[in-house]
Amino acid sequence: MVLTMSKLTIDEFADQMDEIMPVVGREFLRRHLGDLCKGKITVQQLLIADTLCREGEIRMGDLARIMAVTTAAMTGMVERLVRYGYVERVSNPDDRRIIKVRLTRAGEDFIATLNARRRKAHIKIFGQISPQDREDYLRILTQIKNVLLNSGEE
Repeated sequence: MVLTMSKLTIDEFADQMDEIMPVVGREFLRRHLGDLCKGKITVQQLLIADTLCREGEIRMGDLARIMAVTTAAMTGMVERLVRYGYVERVSNPDDRRIIKVRLTRAGEDFIATLNARRRKAHIKIFGQISPQDREDYLRILTQIKNVLLNSGEE
């Protein structure tokens, strides 16, 4: 379907996004990352591991806030990552109530493999799109990122 974007109202745009984005996300994961994660970890757990890769060791409560879930929910998600050997819990000797989590070497290797495959997928997909469209896409995504990071929660 080819749309003339300049003629879309913001409501029509939102409807199109609701239709397109789930397919894009699902197909990207299925085609390029699915066999790496299949049967192992959920997308949310993948995001946790990715966050730990970027942030380093982090308190469980802070990680729950970043992921917008309760600490109890985060505990369950982290537990599965611990069982797979991707994450480890670190206690604070001065305050045993404080639990931090961090990636293990296996977790770092998993994320490195995942990032390499994601990069390869981006090259394969966006290699089929014109350089101008790629630049426009990055410009728009950068604007969206800035809006999200600079706006309050709704």
